[in-house]
Amino acid sequence: MSVCKVKEFSWTKFHDAPIVGILRGVDETTLERIIPIYVQAGLSTIEITLNTPNALAFIEKLSAAYPDLNVGAGTVCDLEGLDKALEAGAQFIVTPIVDQEVIAKCKSLEIPVFSGALTPTEIYTAWKAGATAVKIFPCSQFGANYVKDIKAPLNEIKVLPTGGVDSKNIQSFFKAGAYGVGMGGSLFPKALLVEGQEDALLSHFTALKDSF
Repeated sequence: MSVCKVKEFSWTKFHDAPIVGILRGVDETTLERIIPIYVQAGLSTIEITLNTPNALAFIEKLSAAYPDLNVGAGTVCDLEGLDKALEAGAQFIVTPIVDQEVIAKCKSLEIPVFSGALTPTEIYTAWKAGATAVKIFPCSQFGANYVKDIKAPLNEIKVLPTGGVDSKNIQSFFKAGAYGVGMGGSLFPKALLVEGQEDALLSHFTALKDSF
């Protein structure tokens, strides 16, 4: 595998705004319109899912064009997907499931990996395998109280609930012990992604950033 020179993930920027913005199925025109607004609002971490058409090209393009943006690959389910993501320049990896091979390789390469897991056993397994943080997914079915329940016995594990997080409840997840959150449709509502809604989208992003 020929891995291109990957920018180092900025933890400083992530901690300043601990949101992983998830883009799935977005087209290039929309991407080019919304990413400058995302950066302008002070948000700094973006995930392009590999099941998005042209995902690898998008990752490569964003990595080159936005040096201050953490650009990662999501929906990485195996080593083949991992290799392709790293070749494109992904700075971090997100999985929807626990794949210990993916976690181990990311750990060996010092690439942050947010492994998907749901049950206490899965969450502990991902953490023990070396996940940088564990993406509790799908958290939309359980909410912030589930995060609180998980953190009670597994308090040392960094968790990143994904699914069901929005502007109204985001702080409840952090109060429950979340290390960060993943946000897709609630962060990128379709009504605000269309041309002419740039000001409204900036206000939406800024309000989330200012909540920290």
